[in-house]
Amino acid sequence: MDKTDWKLLKEIADLEKTPQGAYNIRRNGQLDSRSTTANIDITTKTGGKSGIDIRVKPGTKKESIHIPVIIQATGFTELVYNDFFIGEDCDVDIVAGCGIHNTGCETAQHDGLHTFYIGKNSKVRYVERHYGEGEGEGKRIFNPQTVVYLEEGASIQMETTQIRGVDSTKRDTKIVVGKDAEAVITEKLLTHGSQTAQSDMEIVLDGAGASGRVISRSVAQGQSKQVFYPKMTGNAACFGHVQCDSIIMDQAQVSSIPAIAANHVDAQLIHEAAIGRIAGDQLLKLMTLGLTEEEAEEKILDGFLQ
Repeated sequence: MDKTDWKLLKEIADLEKTPQGAYNIRRNGQLDSRSTTANIDITTKTGGKSGIDIRVKPGTKKESIHIPVIIQATGFTELVYNDFFIGEDCDVDIVAGCGIHNTGCETAQHDGLHTFYIGKNSKVRYVERHYGEGEGEGKRIFNPQTVVYLEEGASIQMETTQIRGVDSTKRDTKIVVGKDAEAVITEKLLTHGSQTAQSDMEIVLDGAGASGRVISRSVAQGQSKQVFYPKMTGNAACFGHVQCDSIIMDQAQVSSIPAIAANHVDAQLIHEAAIGRIAGDQLLKLMTLGLTEEEAEEKILDGFLQ
């Protein structure tokens, strides 16, 4: 890999060298390198589909899995299927994401379907980052799909981040939460220029004692457009909370359309949505400390998206 590849890996997976533990690095549609451990196996899919299967043995604790994708080939488009089979009583971190460096005139696109089967009482922290760069006129497009099935007592902490460089994205997320299981999604998104972003989420609280939380924070600049469709459904005695906050700037457009659906008398569901501009008093306070207006805006936006 060259310097650009490593820069992409730093942006999407915070990697400056080959990671410890299990990993699978995909470059321009091909396997670049792979490592497995005694408890984590990674195999290439068969049967005509592109992607990998990741199997984690029951009882695996404090191990990590890195599965970044990097693309430098303009005009390259791929659809990847990755399936995760997490055994019972596990505690693992999974770091995914894709970086595209496009200096050409054609579109570079990565679409991925990640499906998680998380066993009883297991804990998964899943981090996914998307990043685009390159001075070419070619577009950088990401369309990720994530499906999660949580068995009894299992949990997933899912963090998704997309900050600059992505011309178009459509995110689809569905999580089915079993008895006493928990799903927490934190989404951070920034668009600028003429970029577009759509995020569809569905959290189904299917078992007694299930809980779910969605925290979405976004910034829309320039002429960009964002649309959010988070939905929480309660099919049992459960608790769910959806919170969507957006900052709108310039001539951007933001639509936030949260929905909650209770199909059980003991389902407790809450949704909140707020869209607004940066408060003038916040800017003024920072400018009195010596920052320019642009620097003050950046400070506020950085803090908002943390």
